[in-house]
Amino acid sequence: MLSSILFYSLDKAIRQYRRMAQANIDQAGVAITIDQWLVLRVIEETDDLTQSDIAERVFKDQASVARMIRLLLDRGMLQAEPLPQDGRRTRLRVSAEGHRTLAAVEPVVLNNRAVALQGLSENDLNTLRFLLEQIATNCSKQPE
Repeated sequence: MLSSILFYSLDKAIRQYRRMAQANIDQAGVAITIDQWLVLRVIEETDDLTQSDIAERVFKDQASVARMIRLLLDRGMLQAEPLPQDGRRTRLRVSAEGHRTLAAVEPVVLNNRAVALQGLSENDLNTLRFLLEQIATNCSKQPE
């Protein structure tokens, strides 16, 4: 039975969370997807990343990230500044519009997390973090 497979349950929880989170962002009237929000947050945290760095951090392929970046640039949420030392590259920065969007989404995100984690103690959360990190570490090991 699928429900007895841990990774099925994990995937189900993530998908349900993303559905709920996106619905709540839409209901709040903010025109951004979860994935676009993640890209903006990553760039806000570290604005000198390459597109492949961003893709790695948001767990998306480079083509998807390139489309999201183009859309965020077109919508004025990101700005691209040429790097003086390398004319082929640009530095992406979150624009004023992007910061307004992030600020508008922040209370929705905090509420989504509170709803999703309802009934879990701090100890439960620490244990869950530890276990998920252990699984990620196990999966990233190279086969011998």
